[in-house]
Amino acid sequence: MRCVVYRGVGGREVVAVEQRPDPQPDRFEVVIAPPFAGINPADVLQREGKHPVPPGWPQDIPGLEVAGPVVAAGDAVTAFKVGDRAFGLVGGGGLATRVVANERELAPVPDELDAATAAAAPQSFLTAFDAIVMQAGLGAGDLLLVNGASGCVGTAAVQLAAALGARVVANVRTAELRPRVAAMGAEVLPADEAFARVRELGGADVILELVGAPHMADNMTALARRGRLMLVGAKPGDEAVVVLRDLMSARAQLIGSTLRTRPPEQKAALVQEFLRRVVPMLASGRAAAAVGEVFALDAAAEALDHVRTAGKFGKVLLEMPAA
Repeated sequence: MRCVVYRGVGGREVVAVEQRPDPQPDRFEVVIAPPFAGINPADVLQREGKHPVPPGWPQDIPGLEVAGPVVAAGDAVTAFKVGDRAFGLVGGGGLATRVVANERELAPVPDELDAATAAAAPQSFLTAFDAIVMQAGLGAGDLLLVNGASGCVGTAAVQLAAALGARVVANVRTAELRPRVAAMGAEVLPADEAFARVRELGGADVILELVGAPHMADNMTALARRGRLMLVGAKPGDEAVVVLRDLMSARAQLIGSTLRTRPPEQKAALVQEFLRRVVPMLASGRAAAAVGEVFALDAAAEALDHVRTAGKFGKVLLEMPAA
């Protein structure tokens, strides 16, 4: 297989593309040959030594998700057979032409999804669904504020919320991207106007924070009574001041969340809910993963740098060569 490898810790100088032996599946695992691979901010943090890899996963091959046809299966696998298309989570090793995944952390790819759209979906929609629905309990009639709404998780959250019948205000810093996010079902504004609009509407029942510390003071003033602030994105070392009495007076909740470090049982349970409640939306077109820039595998270093670019849209993908 060909794969992205980190030769140490640092910047783009440690990124390489290497040829390695194809992985072999364990009893409950499959091997997938992804036509495209999704890149996430956590992959960049891993390169910098700021995002540890869970035990049992490749330590020097990044990648948190996979989508594509199954090319090999362990002898105890029952959910998939060779030739089936699957997508879902991995703890590492996703930026490769052959990726091992546990069958419990995968869902079947609907026939309606092409290869690129399927590759852009798992981490984005699982993160958004887990945060705003499973943890924050967003429902019909609620008001959701999404900070950083033009990225892959933000666009997924906007669409999920709209499909659930919630009202969405989206904070998008880049003017050129606002119409694209608005078309997904949100009222889209720059930061100051977004916070003012939410306060005018009586406060957000749920805030999805994908940027971090810069928004925390405004988030606290924009929460409705018993609102839930979901912190999903932040830079390493980010610090913010939260006035505890304000949090108490609003009877609000501040919830931090990640996916990668959860136990396999929790990931498996989340993927099953994703299969039941989100995959039908993707199949019907009620929601669609936003594909942003697509890079060749040999341009992996450039693609990883692009993930850090402000004002990007949707998911950054690597196009993987046939192996």
